[in-house]
Amino acid sequence: MKKFLMPALLGAALLAAPAAFAYTAPTKVAAKAVAVYKLQPQLSTLGWEGKAVTHGHNGTMQFTGGDLQVNGNQVVGGMVTVDMKTMKATDITDAENHAKFVGHMSGDDFFSSEKFPTSTFKITSIKPIAGAAATADNATINGDMTIKGVTQAISFPAKVGVKNGVAAATGKVTIDRTKFGLKYGSKTFFDSIGDKAINDDFTLVFNIVAKQ
Repeated sequence: MKKFLMPALLGAALLAAPAAFAYTAPTKVAAKAVAVYKLQPQLSTLGWEGKAVTHGHNGTMQFTGGDLQVNGNQVVGGMVTVDMKTMKATDITDAENHAKFVGHMSGDDFFSSEKFPTSTFKITSIKPIAGAAATADNATINGDMTIKGVTQAISFPAKVGVKNGVAAATGKVTIDRTKFGLKYGSKTFFDSIGDKAINDDFTLVFNIVAKQ
């Protein structure tokens, strides 16, 4: 079995986190009061990191579009799309090995990128974290993530806000790949694979920047 590691959507070297944002609990408003800020792919970043028993890899992917919904100075919703064909492993410097790795990740053992060229995340709610420091995560984001045609509800802390006409969200997410049908190399399903096992969990590190 090939010793390739599961990457992900949704920790490579990324842009610095945005400036501190104040976050207060959203209030009910008419739909017309919500402004849509368009995601800026050239300013936004998405990194992934995964591990196996004997090794690990990390890299990047690219957002292709999306938005953050803003009410006053509060982010209240949004959706992002990731191009699954932009996957890179930044820790693999040899071109041939990199091509093999990405090819395996793009195949049916993992993401089936030809059949499912995009993955998405849609925010269903954002709840403030009481007493959060200015430099810390200040909200819990709940939403629906879709990978390889499978949708699962996930929740994670993040730093969100609006400042000087820019809406931003930055954070780290841990995801169980097997919930999206990605079982290759999982000891949960293949107990006899020993040190060839790939961890079920992978992490995503994101920095989303959106403007009107």
